[in-house]
Amino acid sequence: MTRILVIEDEPKTGASLCQGLREAGFAVTLVTRGDEGLLVARSGEHALVLLDITLPRRSGWEILERLRADQSRVPILCLTARDTIEERVRGLDLGADDYLVKPFALAELLARVRTLLRRGPSAEARRLNVGDLEIDLVTRRASRAGQDLGLTPKELALLAFFAEHRGQPLARSFIAESVWGVPLSGQSNVIDVAVRRLRAKVDDPFPSPLINMVRGKGYVLRDA
Repeated sequence: MTRILVIEDEPKTGASLCQGLREAGFAVTLVTRGDEGLLVARSGEHALVLLDITLPRRSGWEILERLRADQSRVPILCLTARDTIEERVRGLDLGADDYLVKPFALAELLARVRTLLRRGPSAEARRLNVGDLEIDLVTRRASRAGQDLGLTPKELALLAFFAEHRGQPLARSFIAESVWGVPLSGQSNVIDVAVRRLRAKVDDPFPSPLINMVRGKGYVLRDA
């Protein structure tokens, strides 16, 4: 039976989640404190983590950051009451696999859980190469000229998106919707900030840049 870890401190929400997941055929572990949640998540016994962001003793952001720093690849679905693009980008940048805003329907939660559980190495068993850049979507690592780039999960996703559309200028709105799954709001500069951080790792240490800004259009990745 597939085991799911729920880290949620609100009693009514936690009980509802556990009941719904168990009725759907999952084994569920409920933890209500952030420090305990991190310990249980690190055990590696669960196929997926449902992570509330606002927790006592250690926040969901801290748990997420620690797990990804440990190289844990367990799928993590963040649950939060804050529905802003900055919050979503922060969670995805730290390595969350999905993001669900409270209140939500149980049917939607279960659909997202099943989607995350279906994702596996066979769906990602390929590499992307652009010049001396190599992206391994099995190990989720990227290197350039043989040097590991040390990308976060979301930086890797952004770089892979560029590589899949190599030579094609990509609008900021298209990047936001495709990589972060959210529309770009107003004058938000979150995409520019994310690309700037990515270029600092992918381009700055090397003589020839791969990711370039196209005035009035967005960004493009080209073989140097």
